[in-house]
Amino acid sequence: MRMLIAGVLVAVTVAGIDAAAEEANQGKAIYETTCANCHDKGAARAPTPATLKTMEPVAVVRALETGVMRVIGTFSMSGPQRIAVAEYVTGKKYDAKWRAEVTNVCPKSAWPSADPFAAPHWNGWGADRQNTRFQPAERAKLEPAHVPKLKLQWAFAYPGETLAEVQPVVVDGRIFVGSRSGAVYSLDSKAGCTHWMYQAGAAVKGPVLIGKVSDGRVLAFFGDVGGRAYAIDAASGQEVWKIVADTHPSARLTGGFQLVGGKLYVPVSSLEEGLAASTDYKCCTFRGSVMRLDASTGKVEWKTHTIVEEPTHETTSPTGKTQIGPNGGSVWSAPTIDEAHGLLYVSTGDNYSQPATDTSDGIMAMKLDTGEITWVFQGLPGDAWNVACSLPDKANCPVKEGPDHDMGSSPILVTLASGKRVLMGGQKTGILHAIDPDANGKILWQNRVGLGGIIGGIEWGSATDGKTVYVAVSDAKWDKGRFFGDRIAIDPKAGGGLAALDVATGTLKWHADPVSCEGRERCSPAQSQAVTAIPGVVFSGAMSGVMRAFDAETGKVVWTYDTVQEFKTVNGAAGRGGTLDQGGPAVVDGWVYINSGYTNWGGQPGNVLLAFKPE
Repeated sequence: MRMLIAGVLVAVTVAGIDAAAEEANQGKAIYETTCANCHDKGAARAPTPATLKTMEPVAVVRALETGVMRVIGTFSMSGPQRIAVAEYVTGKKYDAKWRAEVTNVCPKSAWPSADPFAAPHWNGWGADRQNTRFQPAERAKLEPAHVPKLKLQWAFAYPGETLAEVQPVVVDGRIFVGSRSGAVYSLDSKAGCTHWMYQAGAAVKGPVLIGKVSDGRVLAFFGDVGGRAYAIDAASGQEVWKIVADTHPSARLTGGFQLVGGKLYVPVSSLEEGLAASTDYKCCTFRGSVMRLDASTGKVEWKTHTIVEEPTHETTSPTGKTQIGPNGGSVWSAPTIDEAHGLLYVSTGDNYSQPATDTSDGIMAMKLDTGEITWVFQGLPGDAWNVACSLPDKANCPVKEGPDHDMGSSPILVTLASGKRVLMGGQKTGILHAIDPDANGKILWQNRVGLGGIIGGIEWGSATDGKTVYVAVSDAKWDKGRFFGDRIAIDPKAGGGLAALDVATGTLKWHADPVSCEGRERCSPAQSQAVTAIPGVVFSGAMSGVMRAFDAETGKVVWTYDTVQEFKTVNGAAGRGGTLDQGGPAVVDGWVYINSGYTNWGGQPGNVLLAFKPE
């Protein structure tokens, strides 16, 4: 076996060669028996072999120990076996000491201000508690006439990463952002230098939320895909508290948190539907939930499951596999707060097996003080699906297979000029639902803007200025002729587009066509990334890696930037942009911050945070 360290071929003894070869063979054997059924066969949400080769071994080991694959990694493998698998799939030597290094450290400065939210800011997922993803003029400080003049000012690279998917947060002149390695950074918003880095136990997919607690401290709250919630000192990066939000082995925290009156609201999701790809796995027992914590201490005050009934009902799959339910109902995204009425609203995902429930693929209203469920709107009944349904044998796929059409993005709460309130939710069906939050979720209007699919329809969310809602369409599809293994590819001609709808009626105002993938590799025109709006302008990125800004009234493209390129970075690490997905741009104080890079679904790897301002 070749042993390549820092690009230098090291001579080893015959015994060393034999030992290394044995480790490599062990990694290959474990992968083929435990992992290949998903990763080699195009299972939904499973990184392809080509994607795995772009990762660092330490990232794979973390995923197997504390991250999304910890159930497989801890119950099916020993520590040395996890390392052997990581080295096999990446083709690189494992370095236990690897971690992102802090370089380009900022000069020490007093922080925070007396009121950290007096200055322009973008906090949490949706910029406000209603998750509108609209940045008002006084915080954006970016005139429509200046958007075409946006120029790159600096780039920051997440060392060793292949994804840069997290929503950037900017408060009091500092950027707060997590990463796939679990490193959470505080950067200077103007210079890009690093104030501090905190290492979480697993990947951080959701945004950081900055907030003051009762004793006056300013804390940074976030979760990881190991199911842990954190509070750290936002000034220093020192840990304040950490809890396990859910003891289910597949639980993960992907959605943003909300802070109201010293109480922290935490959504809980999982990837148990992925474990069902294993024919030996008895699917499934996880139930999505929302938790309320004391923000100062992390103490749990209440927890409400999206599925009230415990999973005790057994069914049999078409291939004879015993399954248990009800289950699922993950809360993938940030809750929406209705403080005036003492409620929060959350979107829910599908069920993983039968019986399907009436709370999946929907929007739920809960009381802020008790967590009591007050009403439920369901966008699609009967949606029971897991990853086994995307495999050839479908061994663990439930009876009456559903389409996997989660309601994955945060609900958006709007009050019209008439005083009428509208709650909007986007779904992977391709339908935007508008319901009445004051009439138990009664439908006001529905508009199909996309075809829908497993990675289709409306993915990470829309934006609204209160009159118009701007909806990005994913509708990404696999190239059916190149579905398996390293050959897997996204269809370069399917998906994309941006629709502008009237909030009051759902009427289409305009539609902008997707960007072309002609001449681009690993390209999809799909627009699955969350949309961001400011007065007069809408930003929407695509899986192609191209970010575009649109005139909010006409849909005309006013600015375009191709992020798929190499960048010289302020921290000196190798940096490259790629697919745009998940968290959208943050527009703050005349600057635009964009994360670029997303290898899932056959996308382009990337690891950069890009900062723009007009020149």
